[in-house]
Amino acid sequence: MIPFPPAIQAPVQTPGPETPLPFTSLKAQYKWSFRGAKDSGSGALALRLEPAGGKLVLEVFSYGDRLALVDGDSAGGYQLVLPKEKVNRTVPTLAELPLPFLPQAGSVEALARALANGEGDGLVVEKRDAQGPVKLRYTGRGSDGDPVEVVLTRKRWEPIK
Repeated sequence: MIPFPPAIQAPVQTPGPETPLPFTSLKAQYKWSFRGAKDSGSGALALRLEPAGGKLVLEVFSYGDRLALVDGDSAGGYQLVLPKEKVNRTVPTLAELPLPFLPQAGSVEALARALANGEGDGLVVEKRDAQGPVKLRYTGRGSDGDPVEVVLTRKRWEPIK
């Protein structure tokens, strides 16, 4: 079993000018890999987001098992379900959820900007195509203080304009 990795505390960067988002809604799939001092793993991540309403549905899988489900919006909060760890909690903002498979984002719009434009703290775009970042890498420190690295490789990208 691959444990759900700790939340990543990315280094703080000075924000640059924001690039407009090229969509109102997005469906995307990524291959993820995680490497830390004590754990590593890989799997698939599927998401749908709507930045304007703060709507996010996200599923994280590894070897066919669902590791995490996040569902919610900015009005009602975000529910995090970790079936293997028997966690089911809701928090008012996305910033309060430990999402180690994604760049730390305070909002769905910030997450959308990270995925669409490569904008975000500790985020490095390693490969890009006409649609945007294909391979993203970010590093930081886990909740235990150890260095961690996550790589996201885009497999499917369906923007709705």
